[in-house]
Amino acid sequence: MSPPRPNHQVGYIDLVALVVLSCTIFISPAKTAAFSFLPSTHRNALSVRQPCTRDHIWKPSLHNRSSTSFLVMKRPHRQRRSTSTDPVIPEDVPTELRANLKRKVAAKRPLLGHVVPKGSITRKLKPTDVSQGGSDAAQLRPQGQSRDTQRYNNPSNLKILGGTARGRKLESPTVYLRPMMGKVKEAVYSTLTSFGLYDDVGGNINSCRTRHLDIFSGSGSVGLESLSRGARHCTFVDMSMDCCSTAERNIERCGFNGWVEGGIGSGIDDEGEPQARVVCADAFRALREPETVGINPDAMYDLVTLCPPYEEIVYADLIDAVANSVLVGEDTVILIEYPVELGCLPHAIARDDGGALVGIRNRKYGRTVIAMYIVNPTGARETAESRPEEFITL
Repeated sequence: MSPPRPNHQVGYIDLVALVVLSCTIFISPAKTAAFSFLPSTHRNALSVRQPCTRDHIWKPSLHNRSSTSFLVMKRPHRQRRSTSTDPVIPEDVPTELRANLKRKVAAKRPLLGHVVPKGSITRKLKPTDVSQGGSDAAQLRPQGQSRDTQRYNNPSNLKILGGTARGRKLESPTVYLRPMMGKVKEAVYSTLTSFGLYDDVGGNINSCRTRHLDIFSGSGSVGLESLSRGARHCTFVDMSMDCCSTAERNIERCGFNGWVEGGIGSGIDDEGEPQARVVCADAFRALREPETVGINPDAMYDLVTLCPPYEEIVYADLIDAVANSVLVGEDTVILIEYPVELGCLPHAIARDDGGALVGIRNRKYGRTVIAMYIVNPTGARETAESRPEEFITL
C-alpha cells in the first residue's frame, strides 16, 4: 500500500487540472462567440463558419477538430483589378455645367510680402541702404514691375520637394505669380503616386511611362516636380514669354534636358522626344488645337494639371476645353486648381463623345481647392475610385 500524498501535492495537481479544464472550455468553438477576448475594434472580425475547408487562409492554432464549426478571421475585401477595358461611365451625367462656372470669379487674396498695391505708402518710402544691414534693409516689391533678379531670385521660395532633384531651388519669373503652395504640392503628388502614375521608377528615365501636360506652368514647379518623381516627359504650356524662359532655365538647372526614346507602346514616334519641352501658347488653343502650337495630337498624356489665374479665366470654358481635348484618353488624370469662392466643381462632367470625367478627389487646402478627375475610367487605376461624397460645397 502506497503512502498518502502530502496535502500540498494534492492541491497542486488539482490546480493544474482546473486550469486545463478552464482553457478547454474557453477555446471551445461552440462557445467562442460568447466571449469577448479581442479589442472592441476587432470583435467584428470574428465569426463562426462551417464546414471546414482548405480554402480558408487563416485558422486558429487551437480549436476542437472534432467539431464541424471553427473560428476564422474575416479579411477585408481588396478591390480587384478589372479585366474589362470598357470605360465605366456614371449614369445621368449632366450635359451642362452649373451657372457658377460660366462666369469669372472674384477671388481676392491677401497681399504677399513682395506685392505692394499702387496706392500703398510703401512705394513713396525710399529704400534703405542694403549695406547697413538690419531688418529695415528688406524691401517690398510692387506687383507688375521688374525686380532685381540678382537679389530677388526666388521670391516665392520655390523648390523641388521629392524625387531625384529634391531640394533643388527654382528660379521665379520677373512677373510675380502665385504658385501652388508647398504643402498643397506635397499632398497632390502623394495622391498621384497612390494612383500608380510613378510606378516602375528606376535609374532609367524610360522606366516610367507617365507623360505630363502642365498648363499655366508659370515657373514650371508643378511639372518639374513630376519629372523629379519619375515622369517620362512633361510639356510646359504658358503664354508668357517670361514664364517660358524661366521654365527653360529651371529645366536646365534640374538636369531634365535629356532625351527619351520612342517606339511601340510609348505613345510617341520612334525617334523619341525631349524629356521636357516648353510651349509658349494660349492654354485653350493648346488643348483644342494642339497641332497648331507644335504639340503632337497623337501622343496622349497620362496627367494634365491646370493651375490657372483664378480671376482671369472662365472655368466652364477651361473644363470644356480639357474634357474634349484630343490630348487626353482613357484613364488620364486631370487636376484642376480653383478657389473656394467658385463653390464646388461637379462630380461628373460629360464629354462630347459620350464619355465623362469622373471625380476621384476634391480636397480643400485653406482657400485653395484641388479637384482630380479621371477620363473614361476602365478600372486600370485601382485606387482612383469615384468619390461623389467629396464634391459637395461645405
